Order: sequence, then C-alpha cells, then structure tokens
Amino acid sequence: MSDQDRAHRKGLVKEITAFSNQHIKDIRALERRRNRNSSGLFMAEGLQLVAFALDAGWEVETLVYAKNIKEQPLVQQVAAKVHAKGGLILEVSEAVLSKLTNRDNAQHVIGVFRQQYGALPELAKTSGDMVVALEGIKDPGNLGTIIRTADAVGASAVLLIGETTDPYSLEAVRATMGSVFHIDLYRASREEFLSFRKSWRGDVVGTHLQGASDYRNVKPKEPVMVLMGNEQSGLPDDFAKTCDQLVKIPMAGRAESLNLAVSTGITVFRLREAKLGL
Repeated sequence: MSDQDRAHRKGLVKEITAFSNQHIKDIRALERRRNRNSSGLFMAEGLQLVAFALDAGWEVETLVYAKNIKEQPLVQQVAAKVHAKGGLILEVSEAVLSKLTNRDNAQHVIGVFRQQYGALPELAKTSGDMVVALEGIKDPGNLGTIIRTADAVGASAVLLIGETTDPYSLEAVRATMGSVFHIDLYRASREEFLSFRKSWRGDVVGTHLQGASDYRNVKPKEPVMVLMGNEQSGLPDDFAKTCDQLVKIPMAGRAESLNLAVSTGITVFRLREAKLGL
C-alpha cells in the first residue's frame, strides 16, 4: 500500500453486511493462489494469530472482525494498532465472515497481510546455524507444520524450492499456528537452488531412502541446511547428489515411510540435539 493510499484510508472503519461488497470480494479472492500472487496479499484467521503478527512487526492491510466482539479488549487493542498504521478496518456480520473462509465456524477475526520473501543471495549470509529447505512440497498442511517445526527448533529460515505449495494459502497459514510471522521465508526455482547451493558455506544434509548414515550419527558442519523432498517421490537424485551427507530414519515397524512433516521434525530436532551434544 502506498503512503498516499494509507493517508486516504487512515482511520477508516466500515460496517459491512452484504456479501456483494467489493472489499469482501477482494478478500475472498485471496483463497486462490493466482490472486494472492497478483496482489501479493494473503489472509490469516484468528485474533491471536493477528495479534502475534502485529507483535512481530507485520502490518495489517485490512482487519476484519465480527461486530459482536468489537468490545473485547484484545480486539480493541489490535484495531487501535491497525488504525494507527492506516489499515482498513471492516466490521462485519458472522455470516460475512463465514463467506470469507467458506467455514460455518469461522474465526471472528481475519487479517490481510502483504507476503514477505527474502532475497535468495541474503540467505547465504545467514547468521543462523540451521535452514530447512523443501523441494516440491504438495500438501499445505505439511508445509505449515514444517514451518512451525522449523520455528520451534530455532531454524533461521525456510527455503521453498520448485513447485512447492503456497505457504500463504489459508490452510498453510493455519497450520503454522503463527510461525509464518516469525521465520524468514525464501524461494527458488530448482535451477536457482542448484546454483545457490555452491555458495552455501556449511553442510547440506538430505534425507533419502538410500541414505548411508543413520540420522542419529550425523554431526554436520554449520550452518546446516536440511534438505527434504516431496511427499510422493522424496528427494530427487540430482538434489541428493548435491548433499554433503545423506541420512535415513530407521523404522522398526512395517510402515514403508513417515509423513513428511514428521520426518522433518525428527531430523531437525536430532540435529539440534547433536549440536548440543545430547
């Protein structure tokens, strides 16, 4: 949003009851990836999630809340912060909120934010000791859970490679439980990643069924990049060849594989333990 637009909208609060309102149409359009891409915006559901975002320094382009909760202290605090930054505030009925998210039990607050991605060359300069890189992830719930896990383990960033699903889809944002506002996101094509990998000063550890090492025995050079493949086919061979170490998670039961988010969590927390000497 330009400074001129902010000046025009500052202090603007609108009460909306009609589904046909253009603001509502524009927000609902963010359900589709092409509209998120063209606008650079996305929406997040829930009062706590919006409050987390504000605390993390994100600005709300548009705040939507149910009129029947406008007197709640946290709603008033959030609205005041959005008002001060010149965001648009919409008071709506619960029916309109349900329309926005296609859910009967919609959250009473929605925030519209601008997407944020870091510049790929800056990732090579990260001061953190761990980055999680994901190639071709298809499931938004898996992606959101991995972003949440990366945040929990203390990773400095998540790198999305190739045709990875959108981290700013409503389902993915829900699954992050607010971590999308706390961890840096980067993206790269497959070709860009393979070129970027040459400048990575630490080790790249990939998970692979043909991995030579038990994941519990690896102590990589930092900063470590944990490279995960997609849910169906795992890590492609050309990506596996770029790894300094390949690891696998032994399984005692009869399952052939683990859920991607689960295997990512096991791997990154074990690498964190290895750093701490546990």
